[in-house]
Amino acid sequence: MLGKFKATDIIENGVITGGSVKGVGLSIDWQNGALGRDGDRVEPNGAFVETVIAAAKQRIKSYQETKFKCRTNAIAITKLDEALMWLNKRTQDREARQVEGTHTE
Repeated sequence: MLGKFKATDIIENGVITGGSVKGVGLSIDWQNGALGRDGDRVEPNGAFVETVIAAAKQRIKSYQETKFKCRTNAIAITKLDEALMWLNKRTQDREARQVEGTHTE
């Protein structure tokens, strides 16, 4: 069952700069701002989509260690792995263009 949640995205000049998601048992504050590059890199101040997907994947993997193990859980894990792969590809592409950690396209 999909629980109800409230999401607030902060968008400035066409760039998502933060926001949050709140619901029963759920509270996420998203990364606000670019992390920078090289010597100008700063520590994260919020969550990344990849971290949230990885946490959901871990939970479903835990289900697979119980009587709730099933094929649909295995498929969901595969699809979350696929989502992480595509997001990692996006990061690699941005790194190759030397724009990772910035708000440059």
